[in-house]
Amino acid sequence: MMCLGDFVFELKTTPYQNSQQQLGWRHPANSRVGLRPARQFLGRDEESLTLAGVLYPEISGGQPSLDRLRAMADDGRAYVLINGDGTLMGVFVIESIQTTRTEFFSDGAPRKIEFSLSLKRADDDAVNNTGDISG
Repeated sequence: MMCLGDFVFELKTTPYQNSQQQLGWRHPANSRVGLRPARQFLGRDEESLTLAGVLYPEISGGQPSLDRLRAMADDGRAYVLINGDGTLMGVFVIESIQTTRTEFFSDGAPRKIEFSLSLKRADDDAVNNTGDISG
């Protein structure tokens, strides 16, 4: 499905059911006397990606997979993100992880874990047209 660093999103780990990408461009306004504000294009803004899904620990990944993502986030490092078709998407940091646990077993372990992983692009368009990461 996708790789973030050496973490592979797959059925055994954290299969996501949806992926939401947000791109932005900066156009700040400059006030002018008697005229509408002038806009100036400054370039790209932040890029974010959110992966969300539901884990059923009996079938797919569970807490160990989420713990691995948390450890990666705790490192504070940026990781190369590669789509399942081999497309290099850039270098991203883990900004947040949200989990909701429901439908518990008698020992308190969740049968269902909903998760949302928020990533922010950390490179400065270091991915060129050939897919190589430049220094």
